[in-house]
Amino acid sequence: MSSKLSREDLYTLEKYAEIRPEYRARVMQHKKNRRLPIGPNAALYFEDRLTMQYQIQEMLRIERIFEATGIQEELDAYNPLIPDGSNWKATFMMEYSDEDERRVQLARLVGIERQIWMQVADFSRVTPIADEDLEREDETKTSSVHFLRFELSPEMVEAVKKGAAISAGIDHPHYAYSVDPIPANVRDSLAADLD
Repeated sequence: MSSKLSREDLYTLEKYAEIRPEYRARVMQHKKNRRLPIGPNAALYFEDRLTMQYQIQEMLRIERIFEATGIQEELDAYNPLIPDGSNWKATFMMEYSDEDERRVQLARLVGIERQIWMQVADFSRVTPIADEDLEREDETKTSSVHFLRFELSPEMVEAVKKGAAISAGIDHPHYAYSVDPIPANVRDSLAADLD
């Protein structure tokens, strides 16, 4: 089965309205194993087929999209965020509740999306390919949201599947934190993303 979603995988608006409470509860439970805080103000939200199907279903519901072209546009937008079997894909968020503080910090944190890393056991750190869809920063500030892809070597994939520890961190001059190792529930969820 392809990891990418197609129209046949989606619920109609009527069906989704019926099952939404139970479906949403299942997705929220699943997402608990997909969030990795790094320090007090940053988190990686690892995406997969279920999180993207939920995102698409919610967009179709909110926008009342039921025509084939509109549905295909949503699939085209979100399918690239589903892991391909040799990588992890994540939404990276800088989380500041105070808008003024967020503005100040985003000006200080230019380039942070390239300073994030994941590490499998004793292998080299993997830094992400960031924002393949569009540029999210300029010389004066970065965005609070970035989309990241961490490409793993076949040896790293094999090690994770055999239970190797995973660590993660950020090495920005104004934001340096690490998680070593990441919690077991997140590690196990990420292992399931790999072929």
